[in-house]
Amino acid sequence: MEKSGEFSASHFPADHARWPLSGNSDWFVPRGSPAEMEEGSELSPKFDPEGLVTCVATDAMSGEVLMLAHMNAEALIKTIATGEAWYFSRSRKMLWRKGESSGHVQRVVEMRVDCDQDAILIKVEQRGEGACHTGRRSCFYRAVPLGPKDHGPLALEFRQAERIFDPRAAYGDQKKR
Repeated sequence: MEKSGEFSASHFPADHARWPLSGNSDWFVPRGSPAEMEEGSELSPKFDPEGLVTCVATDAMSGEVLMLAHMNAEALIKTIATGEAWYFSRSRKMLWRKGESSGHVQRVVEMRVDCDQDAILIKVEQRGEGACHTGRRSCFYRAVPLGPKDHGPLALEFRQAERIFDPRAAYGDQKKR
């Protein structure tokens, strides 16, 4: 969990999922022109209408894509400030720190923002066995076959899909993380 005194509820408004940037944070600047977003040196994330930005987490050493999640302003700030990955669950409508239940913490080695600042890439050191709530190293363990198809549903191909930990032991009865 977070270190005592590092953050308190007073740092973030109660409606953090829909937290507008202007006037609420000195971490980000208001969005400017496309040229300013593409060439500027200040962080100005483009949150979607729900107050979220997409985040891709990759293994810092191998480059393997581990997971895709979303961050609201609070999750983004906590990730920057603590060096550990924080996300916002769209299904549970709550902030969560990766590894708070499973112990499979993600230490952020580097964070990047894309050209128009509407996506975040974090390169992480995955502590613990895996990133996926299903017990796998990566959430991307199924391949979609490409090319023409005759009929019927598309069959996914499992790749590097072995479970490396027991999700029930790591998460108990909780839904996906």
